[in-house]
Amino acid sequence: MSQTPDSAVRTYIEQHRAAFLDDLTAWLRIPSVSAQPDHAPDVRRSADWLVTKLRETGFPTAEVWPTAGAPAVFAEWPSDDPDAPTVLVYGHHDVQPAAREDGWDSDPFEPVVRGDRLYARGAADDKGQVFFHTLGVRAHLAATGRTTPAVHLKLLVEGEEESGSPHFRALVEERADRLTADAVIVSDTGMWSEDTPTVCTGMRGLAECEIRLHGPDQDIHSGSFGGAVPNPATAAARLVAALHDEHARVAIPGFYDGVVELTDRERELFGELPFDEAQWLRTAKSRAAHGEAGHTTLERIWARPTAEVNGIGGGYQGPGSKTIIPSSAMVKLSFRLVAGQEPAQLEKAVRAWAAEQVPDGIRHEIAFGSATRPCLTPLDHPALQSVARAMGRAFEGPVRFTREGGSGPAADLQEVLGAPVLFLGISVPSDGWHAPNEKVELGLLLKGVETSAYLWGDLAEHWRGTP
Repeated sequence: MSQTPDSAVRTYIEQHRAAFLDDLTAWLRIPSVSAQPDHAPDVRRSADWLVTKLRETGFPTAEVWPTAGAPAVFAEWPSDDPDAPTVLVYGHHDVQPAAREDGWDSDPFEPVVRGDRLYARGAADDKGQVFFHTLGVRAHLAATGRTTPAVHLKLLVEGEEESGSPHFRALVEERADRLTADAVIVSDTGMWSEDTPTVCTGMRGLAECEIRLHGPDQDIHSGSFGGAVPNPATAAARLVAALHDEHARVAIPGFYDGVVELTDRERELFGELPFDEAQWLRTAKSRAAHGEAGHTTLERIWARPTAEVNGIGGGYQGPGSKTIIPSSAMVKLSFRLVAGQEPAQLEKAVRAWAAEQVPDGIRHEIAFGSATRPCLTPLDHPALQSVARAMGRAFEGPVRFTREGGSGPAADLQEVLGAPVLFLGISVPSDGWHAPNEKVELGLLLKGVETSAYLWGDLAEHWRGTP
């Protein structure tokens, strides 16, 4: 099954390239900005458009799934092989806000091709990467002579990812019986570079909290009371100072409990990537690399947990001086979590640590927001190997492995459905996600189509849902 004739796939893609891009352009014209209430009708229109197009593609089931917020789209195309694995593709159809005055060279919702690049909001994040699966499955069928995919194929295309996916987990839990899958393919990610195709194997989780510290019931005179009562701003500074040790390790007791360490092979694979730290620092607008001792920069941002101070404040911050002991202060913290860490355990550890740090006479409150769990797929997982083989065929060369330091809703799918999460994306850093002049490289977009065309047969042949 995996031996889909490469030439047949490429010929089919080339023959249907123009129609594919015309359809994608039409979808990109819909300003499905989930973060702006005025665009709620557009988000619904985007979902309706996609349902129509998926039915035209051949999916016998394609539905709009309402949520308490923006709608999602579900589609299903069963294989005629009852023993075939079931694969769920995840992506999102909502986009970030965009306006010409933000610095765009053209209207962000009027797609334009310049050279071999398609510019529009959503071109890479994430409509382009969702849509390449529609041509990919048709190329798979045409090249193999099949009338149904080699796998039981499902799609779930969210409408609120750019707004933090506030209703996504509830949707997955409510519809878990329809979403059952042996593996999840997330096409909302990228590659290392145009000439270094890569497959992401994991994403970090995220937990956030705000700590508020209260001292005197009001601001008081620092001459009359200073040195004799506790200062909440000083307590906030000491709290932040105690967050890391001299080796830049997080000093919260129990923070590293359960962390899945990098294997020697993973460290070797990270080391094979053409990483230019000086260039990375320029991109980061920073002057020096810093982090946990004993780990490289890539290991720190992909595979190590972190604690960061996102904000700190308290007391007078206006012009001149105001000699007070402030009544209150605050610290905002975020934690990136890796495989083996649980948000609930992290919250328990942070609360215990803060209680130890705060001096007598200072009352503190901690509020945690919703958390995202980390996800990781082992390098030797057979489904991951299918993704790597399919991409290697499309790019006609070796495929390397990365992780991503950010967080997303993939962990909810992994946790609720009990299925491994795999990442298939063709976007590159220069695509400018969330920035003016977002674009997608058309050559890479079509490589995504080709990878999708090869993947379903490879999964059917090499994996039957056995982890």
